[in-house]
Amino acid sequence: MPGEIFNPNPTIFSTQPTIRKSDLTKQSLWINEKAVQEDSVDEADPIDQDEIFDLIRSIDDPEHPNTLEELRVVSAPQISVTGNRVFVEFTPTIPHCGMSTLIGLSIRVRLLRSLPDRYKIDILLKPGSHQSEHAVNKQLNDKERVAAALENPALVETVEQCLAGAGRRGHSE
Repeated sequence: MPGEIFNPNPTIFSTQPTIRKSDLTKQSLWINEKAVQEDSVDEADPIDQDEIFDLIRSIDDPEHPNTLEELRVVSAPQISVTGNRVFVEFTPTIPHCGMSTLIGLSIRVRLLRSLPDRYKIDILLKPGSHQSEHAVNKQLNDKERVAAALENPALVETVEQCLAGAGRRGHSE
C-alpha cells in the first residue's frame, strides 16, 4: 500500500492453532440415540469467541505482510459473545496508528459477511491503546459512517486486499 508507513518495524508473534473448548465436549466416541435426536432439531447454533477469532485472525494488516493475529492486533481473549451481541476489541501496534480505522472496518466487514443478520457487532479499540481512541470507536460503530466508507471504491479495494487471505482461518501460508 503506497503512502506513509506508521510502524516500519512491527513485532511479529508466532501463531498457534485454536483448540475450541466446545469441540472437546461436543464429540463422543459412541453414538447414542439422544445425541442423534439432538442433532436433528433445527436450532440456531450459538457462536463462541473461538469461532469469531477464527474468522478475523487471518485478516491481513493493511501496512505489513502479516495477519492481525501475528501482530497481536486481535486475540481470542479480546472477543466476547453475549447472546446475539459480538464485542471485538483490538490493539493497534502503535498508539498513533493511522490504519486503526481501516483495520476495524476490515474486521466489521468480515464479520458482517460471515455472521447471520441477528448478530450486533461492536468493534472497539483496547482502552488506552490509541491517541484517538474515542474518535476511531465512534467511526467504527456508526452505521452511516461505515456505509459511507464502503461507498468509497479505493477504501473498499483496500478492505478487500486485507480480507483476501481471511479464508486461511489461522493458517499462515
